[in-house]
Amino acid sequence: MSKLMFFSALALFLMVADLRFHITQPLRAVVATALYPVQWLALQPVRAVQNGGGYFTALRQAQASEEKVRTQLAAQSLRASQVEQLALENTRLRKLLGLREQRAIAGLAAQVLYDAPDPYTRKVIIDKGLAQGVELGSPVLDESGVLGQVTRVHPLVSEVTLVIDRELAIPVLNTRTGARSVAYGEPTAYGGGLELRFMGSNSDVRQGDLLTTSGVDGVYPPGLPVAKIDKIERRAESAFARIHCTPQALVTGALHVIVVKPVSAQIPQRPADEPAPGPVKKGVPK
Repeated sequence: MSKLMFFSALALFLMVADLRFHITQPLRAVVATALYPVQWLALQPVRAVQNGGGYFTALRQAQASEEKVRTQLAAQSLRASQVEQLALENTRLRKLLGLREQRAIAGLAAQVLYDAPDPYTRKVIIDKGLAQGVELGSPVLDESGVLGQVTRVHPLVSEVTLVIDRELAIPVLNTRTGARSVAYGEPTAYGGGLELRFMGSNSDVRQGDLLTTSGVDGVYPPGLPVAKIDKIERRAESAFARIHCTPQALVTGALHVIVVKPVSAQIPQRPADEPAPGPVKKGVPK
């Protein structure tokens, strides 16, 4: 009992002395300094687990953010390409409508579906046919000029032979000189174009001359842009010049077109001749 009282009184004395005089503060500093390495070593596994979990969490978040950003970037790129495509189509349609208004052309709007499968020809397929009133031989225009001519008609689609096809020939007029000639398709020359044949070596033609439809064939309306002269070869051994022309129409990228009825179909039919009146018979008086 005396020991308990002694130690209790000692403990109470030490607490009061420490509170009043801070006699245990140096001891606590020594003990804390001695135990710091032990505490540091004991906390390393806990910190390693926490840091590892945070690393993997941050990695997953970064990967998710990157995937989200990539998805948004792909969607924005797709929208940007669609906007550019729509802007291009809008510009072409405006030009096509402008050409139609300037020339007072009555025609049927159509869209190019695909190129013809024959690799030896230059033809495309459009989405209009007999059901929509397309006629065989109808001229086809895009926003820049004459694209070709309908050479085959099906119930729902039609085949258009392009101006650069070797089987197509168009009567043209040089807008500078007024001279008429015929432009033939030449798919192999300079990547595809047209050629003025049977033009004398001394013909008045210049690079950059614009060729338009002459309208003398009864198929194409007059004044439609066809091609521009871009290369002239005058050979001494030949009486004819070799004249290459670049088509004005987008023969490799046309999408929206106008199918025009041939000029001969737009001309009103000649009225039927009235029967000539017969001789008037005079009555015989009774």
